[in-house]
Amino acid sequence: MDGPVTLARATHVSRDVMDDLVALIVAEGIRPGDRLPTELDLARRLGVSRHRLREVLTAWTRVGIVSRNKGAGTVLAAPVTGRTLHLPLTVTVEAESLLRTLAVRRPLEVEAVRLAARDASPAARDRIVARMLDLMAQHEAGADWRAADRAFHAAIHDSTGNPLFGQLITQLQRAFDTIYETPFGMSHLGSDTIPMHRALAEAVVAGQGEEAATLMTRILDDTEAAARAVMEGPQ
Repeated sequence: MDGPVTLARATHVSRDVMDDLVALIVAEGIRPGDRLPTELDLARRLGVSRHRLREVLTAWTRVGIVSRNKGAGTVLAAPVTGRTLHLPLTVTVEAESLLRTLAVRRPLEVEAVRLAARDASPAARDRIVARMLDLMAQHEAGADWRAADRAFHAAIHDSTGNPLFGQLITQLQRAFDTIYETPFGMSHLGSDTIPMHRALAEAVVAGQGEEAATLMTRILDDTEAAARAVMEGPQ
């Protein structure tokens, strides 16, 4: 991964409000399980409208940073710390959100490729190969391959015959994308895993479920390692 680490642009959520909220949480020593100040108080202290603040809190709820309910208010659910001193605090939060998302996706993705290898119809196998070839072409051309990657994995999810795989994984991805357009400002984070997708498609099409599961695990491991490398910085 070349180039400097930069903050990702927010797609639907105001980045400056996130920055200020993270700084407030760190400055006040709020820990997981602690209740945050009320929305009214937070909005006043951050100098923003309650609407903009609520957008951030709603997005954070979707990726597990906070939990919210009418009786208990807003409670911090995951650590927000300043321990990664070489990065802006929001990048640390972003990385940890991505890692939590990957942890939930992992068993779903691995089981999906295993079932696809077993149950995919001939037409579904053809679609998987077609989507893989499109992904390879986008990647080799140096184009933005992210949409092709999503289409490839969606073809695998669809081929299982169980729509819940695609629905749940899409919900997880959208929850993360609500806050971050690109992880750490790197639109091609995980690019090094793309060549493995050819072998993954070949294993699924050949009905080699365990080989497909092993390759999917390697892809997820490498993506997680890339995220951790950003968090840890130069050694």
